[in-house]
Amino acid sequence: MGIVAGLDSSSESTRIVVCDADTGAVIRRGYAPHPVEKGPEVDPQAWLMSLGEAAGNGLLEGVQAIGVSAQQHALLPLDADGNLVRPALLGNDKRAQSAAADLVDSLGGRAAWAQAVGAVPQAAHLVTKLRWLARTEPANAARITEVMQPHDWLAWQLLGRPARRTTDRGGASATGFWSAASASYRPDLVELALGHQVRLPEVLGPSGTAGFTPEGLLISAGTGETMAAAFGLGVGEGDAVVSLGASGSVFAIHHEALVDPSGTITSFADATGLHLPVVHTSNAVRVLRGAAEMLGTDLEGLSDLALKSSPGAYGMVLLPYLEGERTPHLPHTAGSLHGMRRESMKPEHLARAAVEGMLCGLADALDVLRGRGVAVRRVFLLGAAAELGAVQAIAPGLFGVQVVVPQPAEYAALGAARQAAWAWGVAHGTLAPAAGAQAHPGGGAAWVDPPQWPAAASQIFDPGEELPVGQAVRQQYGAVRDEAHPGAFQREA
Repeated sequence: MGIVAGLDSSSESTRIVVCDADTGAVIRRGYAPHPVEKGPEVDPQAWLMSLGEAAGNGLLEGVQAIGVSAQQHALLPLDADGNLVRPALLGNDKRAQSAAADLVDSLGGRAAWAQAVGAVPQAAHLVTKLRWLARTEPANAARITEVMQPHDWLAWQLLGRPARRTTDRGGASATGFWSAASASYRPDLVELALGHQVRLPEVLGPSGTAGFTPEGLLISAGTGETMAAAFGLGVGEGDAVVSLGASGSVFAIHHEALVDPSGTITSFADATGLHLPVVHTSNAVRVLRGAAEMLGTDLEGLSDLALKSSPGAYGMVLLPYLEGERTPHLPHTAGSLHGMRRESMKPEHLARAAVEGMLCGLADALDVLRGRGVAVRRVFLLGAAAELGAVQAIAPGLFGVQVVVPQPAEYAALGAARQAAWAWGVAHGTLAPAAGAQAHPGGGAAWVDPPQWPAAASQIFDPGEELPVGQAVRQQYGAVRDEAHPGAFQREA
């Protein structure tokens, strides 16, 4: 078919992969760091400079289509001429937390928001940042006539800033004013937040084309990093992804949008026409790092210690709510260590309790999705901590299914490249609907499957004979959790 490229503009760097459109084989790679961010704001011109550096030395020679993935939840407020009103507000900006509470109350509570757009406003959402600007920078807010996210803006820049502005379902579902369930914007929520209407990008279908550059290079719809990474990994229905950062997230591919009145589940759209329900935890690898520091070691040392203990950590249970917790909803609580006896107070047992506690907390989040009918037949485990021997040994029994640890790769950039190949194939007729194909999930033309690229190279870990042991550890953890915080988790499920 040809050659395509995917670029991922994360919070730290730009990564580009150039791939064979038929096989997904990586031909070339490019990389450039972003300037170190000194706060929750940035001049997006830095992203363009990084993109240019990453694409240097003829990296894009022969490329026919590009897909753009970028960091999520950043707001680019633009004026009537398409210029920035102020620097972009990034996803990690916590200043809008009170604005989120204001918005929740303004619409009548968490359930009203969940019903409207599948998400309860958090500080990260674009709708919340708009409310914050309206309250704290009214002069700037009054000048805003349209809003974009990073992948929208980068694609628009690559196209030469045309009159048409576009986004995709995945990016739109992260705004707080687009509903994955109805596939439509809620302009009234923009006005509720900002005080006036703004222009919003056209939402393209998964294989849509944002436009062509003057040189004839196709730019696909683009998407957010989470959606691009899922597409690059090749996950589908029956798969869940557990991401181990300082905090954690659990998401799965599902056939419908989920409305969760409690707001525990955020209902994103994915990059393929399906849905991506997400459950967040406040604590993941920070639990391991805290325990490692307490024991005077590092993550690898903690893992080695944990493997010297036995399942259940001699009866010790660590509830890993070190920074409060989102799932279950315990924002003001603290972590706690239970079941200490003289014989259990050894470094290896504390290490084991930390690993089990972190994974049990994520298993609780996984159970929230299962409780809403989401099929989970295997779990993809992402993040540097997924390489730890103790995590790989313990996770299958606690999650109750096969655990897949993909080889480290640029999955968001690969997902963007796969999307570019999809859009190019549809635009040029080299990809056609299968016999008996149904209409596009959003209506319109018959569905065209994306190119079938190979699955990610991975290590596979099965629960095997350890499954009953793992489930006993879950029961021990659940009993302690429910005694310490009665009813907290049951409300989530």
